[in-house]
Amino acid sequence: MTVILLRHGVSTSNIGGTLAGRTPGVALTERGTEQAAAVADRLAALPIEHIASSPLLRCQRTVAPLAEKLGLEPEHDERLIEVDYGEWTGRPLAELLTEPLWKVVQRHASGAVFPGGEGLAQVQQRAVAAIRETERGLAERAGRDVLWVACAHGDIIKSILADALGLHLDSFQRIAVEPASISVVRYRPTGPSVWKFNDTGADLSALAVTAAPAPGGEVPDGADNGNAGHRDSP
Repeated sequence: MTVILLRHGVSTSNIGGTLAGRTPGVALTERGTEQAAAVADRLAALPIEHIASSPLLRCQRTVAPLAEKLGLEPEHDERLIEVDYGEWTGRPLAELLTEPLWKVVQRHASGAVFPGGEGLAQVQQRAVAAIRETERGLAERAGRDVLWVACAHGDIIKSILADALGLHLDSFQRIAVEPASISVVRYRPTGPSVWKFNDTGADLSALAVTAAPAPGGEVPDGADNGNAGHRDSP
């Protein structure tokens, strides 16, 4: 069984200087819409049989072009939803940099719990469970391997990749997952293997960004070019 982990395209929050979290109505920018169309063109030739998505708008709009090309109806999975950042949701990123919890998220993610929200260990547990359970269900129904897509958010995908790579959650900040990037995990009875991660094809624009990104992989204000690395950010 093989899953293509797709991060949503650049959103209005990615360039707005705030932490979106689960704020409703956060849409894609013009660049994000272009990325969604490009992803659809790139993946439409593959024998994808299922699309699962976070229920948030930015993920729905990212998978919509692909779903239309493939004639599939995306399944909204609440377990793929963005981290509940609690009281951090909607706050300016510049303020969050001064919070003591910021360093905890960087250095001891497994012990980080957002005030009024989730802990990152809880996030990884639900995200990995979503992937594994969907894998099993697809295999049982098809009686064979299935290629499918799961569209989610930066920290969600990073936690899934950390599990597949056998990394402790405390090391998940070492993984970069840019907007509209794909990462590929193949699950076999003997264990998972990571075939690709943070793959954006020929688009290398993220390498030109020097400003430090923000919690959840947000792009610094004015840098609407697809960057979402996690250098010193949750």
